Amino acid sequence: MIRPLERLYDIVWPRMCQICGREVDRPARHICSDCLMRLPFLPTDGLCRKCGRDAPGLDGEFLCDECRAFRPSFDRAVSSFRMEGDARELVNAFKFRDAIHLRDDIVDFLEATVRVRFVVDGISCIVPIPSTLSSRWLRGYSQCEILAKALARRLGKPFARLLRRVGAPRSQRGLSEDDRRKNVVGTFAVACRRAVPELPLVIDDVMTTGSTLSEAAKTLKSAGASKVYCASVARAVR
Repeated sequence: MIRPLERLYDIVWPRMCQICGREVDRPARHICSDCLMRLPFLPTDGLCRKCGRDAPGLDGEFLCDECRAFRPSFDRAVSSFRMEGDARELVNAFKFRDAIHLRDDIVDFLEATVRVRFVVDGISCIVPIPSTLSSRWLRGYSQCEILAKALARRLGKPFARLLRRVGAPRSQRGLSEDDRRKNVVGTFAVACRRAVPELPLVIDDVMTTGSTLSEAAKTLKSAGASKVYCASVARAVR
């Protein structure tokens, strides 16, 4: 819902589109309608039923070769769009360049994806992937926590910091698929002593191989979750 004060702000200080720089024609948002329509959203059909990987030309759901081989611990992962073009710039601005004003635009995408791909009533809580201490110190914020809190409000679900980082893994950037999987082993622990809810939804910004989300799901299941769903803003193109 757009609040009256936000409408007033838009009249006094018009918002400029984050992508094209023109005045935005959507109330309380920072992406114009034209640029919104050109974002590389993933389809709702022709996706791996486990990791959400798309296969152009295929209809229905399938199980991709990687999920058959590596069997990720999450029960289902979905993403809003491919990490390419303008979508890459949006995610990187939000993640690395303090563009927190893009939160509501990005949560719009996440909310739509979650409502289409999951039965929201069955979700117990919304859980962010925790940032490493170094990342949080350098950025001054946790981008996944910001998104998870906003999404929890939209969906009417509890926000829960169920995970914490342990150890000091290397950055995943630039690592091979095998090295990514090895790098995240044992990097999460449950952050609270109470029982983990039955079906948490874990939120990440970008899914590449799914190794981080799989390790997070394994940790949550070891603490009592019966299923773990995952949602990310973008899916890396490989």
